Amino acid sequence: MLRHIVFFTAKDPAERETILHALRRLGEIPHSLAFEVVANGKIDPYGNDIDIVVYGEFADEAALAAYKAHPIYDETTRLVRPMRELRYSADFRSTLS
Repeated sequence: MLRHIVFFTAKDPAERETILHALRRLGEIPHSLAFEVVANGKIDPYGNDIDIVVYGEFADEAALAAYKAHPIYDETTRLVRPMRELRYSADFRSTLS
């Protein structure tokens, strides 16, 4: 299984909810085994810069590529990009059984 995690920060804190709402639309895209978009709980004592976390699980790289090729992905990216400051992404194969 491939895990896909993306971290976002908002340029303007007032737009966090708008970004969160927009990113949740990604959950309508097929191809993921699990998918969620949440606000960062910001409870870490060393760093709480990230505002929003997108988490998805995919069967393989082909499923992730199909997800990213979906029109909703493009629409959401165009909407969110101007409102975000940072975007960090990580993809990895799970070693958990």
